[in-house]
Amino acid sequence: MSNENIGKCPVMHGSNTQTSQSNTDWWPKSLNLDILHQHDTKSSPYDADFNYAQAFNSIDLDALKNDLKQLMTQSQSWWPADWGHYGGLMIRMAWHAAGSYRLADGRGGAGTGNQRFTPLSSWPDNANLDKARRLLWPIKKKYGNKLSWADLLILAGNMAYESMGLKTFGFAGGREDIWHPEKDVYWGAEKEWLAPSDERYDDVEKPESMENPLAAVQMGLIYVNPEGVNGKPDPLKTAAHVRETFARMAMDDEETAALTVGGHTVGKTHGNGNADNLGADPESADIFEQGLGWNNHTTRGIGKDTVTSGLEGAWTTHPTQWDNGFCHLLLKYEWELKKSPAGAWQWEPIDIEEEDKPVDVENPDIRHNPMMTDADMAMKVDPTYRKIIERFYNDFDYFSDVFARAWFKLTHRDLGPKARYLGCDVPKEDLIWQDPVPSVDYTLDEAEITELKQTLLNCGVPASDLIATAWDSARTYRGSDHRGGANGARIRLSPQNKWEGNEPTRLESVLNALTTVQASLAKPVSLADLIVLAGSAAVEQAAKNAGVDINVTFTPGRGDATDEMTDAASFDVLEPIHDGFRNYLQKDYAVTAEELLLERSQLMGLTAPEMTVLLGGMRVLGTNYAGSQHGVFTENVGLLSNDFFVNLTDMDYRWEPASKSHYNIVDRATGDTKWTATRVDLVFGSNSILRALAEFYAQDDNKQRFVKDFVAAWVKVMNADRFDA
Repeated sequence: MSNENIGKCPVMHGSNTQTSQSNTDWWPKSLNLDILHQHDTKSSPYDADFNYAQAFNSIDLDALKNDLKQLMTQSQSWWPADWGHYGGLMIRMAWHAAGSYRLADGRGGAGTGNQRFTPLSSWPDNANLDKARRLLWPIKKKYGNKLSWADLLILAGNMAYESMGLKTFGFAGGREDIWHPEKDVYWGAEKEWLAPSDERYDDVEKPESMENPLAAVQMGLIYVNPEGVNGKPDPLKTAAHVRETFARMAMDDEETAALTVGGHTVGKTHGNGNADNLGADPESADIFEQGLGWNNHTTRGIGKDTVTSGLEGAWTTHPTQWDNGFCHLLLKYEWELKKSPAGAWQWEPIDIEEEDKPVDVENPDIRHNPMMTDADMAMKVDPTYRKIIERFYNDFDYFSDVFARAWFKLTHRDLGPKARYLGCDVPKEDLIWQDPVPSVDYTLDEAEITELKQTLLNCGVPASDLIATAWDSARTYRGSDHRGGANGARIRLSPQNKWEGNEPTRLESVLNALTTVQASLAKPVSLADLIVLAGSAAVEQAAKNAGVDINVTFTPGRGDATDEMTDAASFDVLEPIHDGFRNYLQKDYAVTAEELLLERSQLMGLTAPEMTVLLGGMRVLGTNYAGSQHGVFTENVGLLSNDFFVNLTDMDYRWEPASKSHYNIVDRATGDTKWTATRVDLVFGSNSILRALAEFYAQDDNKQRFVKDFVAAWVKVMNADRFDA
């Protein structure tokens, strides 16, 4: 052995770390399928048969809540509680877990415990929330698998409020943890934390011009910059950004005001020191920090000397009590701009009375000015918010109820419908934002289902239309916040019955035929069930016509929602502006059609093989939007065959661009155009991963496997929202 090799590490440095060049670094235009592979069973430590719902329901919830309330006042020397109470810290932790939710794509939110992982764990706005989670570790350790981190973070916030006097609206468990950072959430294109807001607006003076689906004003913030737009105080301008940001998080003006007031009734901000003394965020910190970040090893950086946001002070006189102190101080005094010890802009009262000042977090003999952020001052200067604040001030009980409901909505919005709620503290009241669906009281046995399938196939509607309608009804489901889907048959209600992608004229014809069938039945069956069953029957028949005898299973029990149960405005965000499975694209977008297909597939919870088999099957079934022939690579339209993959991979053809987004499939021997295609079609032959799957389904020995896999994926899509089943 040569001396030069002695002591050298045999591992290729960086080969398994982020310092190594990834495939997308080398080939940035390559389609990245990683979002379809995340959170698979390999990343979870649980056994395959672990049932979190059963585990959670075995908890003594009262004991758990008492443990959390006791923790609130058990101050730890390594991270002391302000005024001896961790309530403010725990509320901020729960708020920031839930507050990343945005309505546009349903992503973010508290439903997965994602605050434990990057990027959220190291966002500037989440500074020192790592300490809150470590304080909760003894509780998590005690209850173990019965209690997810995701549920614990929210329940801790609830118990913090209850321990300080608020009567909360309720709590539901049911949030299952992820075990790996999310790859599917677009948080913005900025390359640095807290980059100027201008980067995500067409015009920062027009808050509505913020890039979709973003909701926060800057990279690394949950909502808005507390110092003002781009750090420049201007409460009226900030008010407009607050309104847009909270609307994108599904809140109206009253809910926004209530959350602002209620969130800042307790706790304080931290900026009593030099922010330059803080160490790196958790993800960047040295190994000896053991996953904690923002540590101060230069000066004292805990207790009254903590630096987090840079603003310093409490909002109210009694920051560990649920009271009306926020409105009292905001409306009673005039406020002026000042700088915190850390150099951040904040508002402080002019000529405040001594008894209105909160005491120091460590020395009750010292009092300090309260402070307000620019967003707080927005509640005073904006006419609409001001009117709401004044009502809150004059009716504390009303304010407490509005806040409790808004807090419940904030912390449960992405949990989905009530069928997913667990525990004895679930409110009985149905709330419209939960997208309620009435339950049904009928059952269907196998003989009845078989007879009903035949009736539906004979209703006079082409099989392709039955399949397309069932698909359109179910495809709205998104696993990000568990909204949409076929349950409720909202495809027959506004706004869905007018969506361009649902082909309103065709849809009306199909619904009329199914309604006629419904009226002729001896027992009541929901239209939601009939829509799904009709499509499934047509798929089953298409398989049999292709020579494969298979049963497309059907689970009855869907209800029909009404207009009164439907918040029409909130359903606008579910409108499909693209659907690669039906070769539909509303218009050209900045991202490619195949990237949009991945986004849709991930929201629907599909794997790469499921996405592949569904698209190939939908093409040969003739379900393209408006009858388009793009991608219909078969001579036998309507048969559930693997022809799409057989002909896509056939080297007797060549592929030629016909326009920017359309292509001709040309017979090499004759030069004749055999078929036409879109980018979505051809990506299954061009991308190496998708081609491998396409070749698999094109094999002679996989004709039946293709049908089997298509049917399994179809049933998965139809039942994606059946949390009641």
